[in-house]
Amino acid sequence: MADETFESAESGASKTFPQQCSALRKNGFVVLKSRPCKIVEMSTSKTGKHGHAKVHMVGIDLFNGKKYEDICPSTHNMDVPHVSRKDYQLLDVDSDGFMSLMDDGGETCEDLKVPDNDLGKEIREKAESASGEFIVTILRSMEDEAAIAIKNAKAT
Repeated sequence: MADETFESAESGASKTFPQQCSALRKNGFVVLKSRPCKIVEMSTSKTGKHGHAKVHMVGIDLFNGKKYEDICPSTHNMDVPHVSRKDYQLLDVDSDGFMSLMDDGGETCEDLKVPDNDLGKEIREKAESASGEFIVTILRSMEDEAAIAIKNAKAT
């Protein structure tokens, strides 16, 4: 048997899974134009004389807010992204705009940039005020991740 080398550092887990178009729902997730999106509008057209029913979808990108549209036969499969949310405790924001976060297990994450929007402004203000503990919610999908919310930590 020949020596085999595998040059891969991935776990092999897929970033998406297939789902039939007709099974997708509004407020669900779908991949449109290679981007993870949340479905905001859906409509189904009737079948033609020899055709399939078509599903028209409009989705908003989870990370940049752009609107994407697609039409696909209802019997065909579409990719659905694996989307995860995780809460982290906000420790600090450094001068370069990177957040220092800690999860429930005590693991720290320091490679996430503060978003350039109103939420980012709020995160910076709360980090500078240091008045209590804050929880930042991080959304991950298809190798992208972003802060989507901040809230006060509950006192126990």
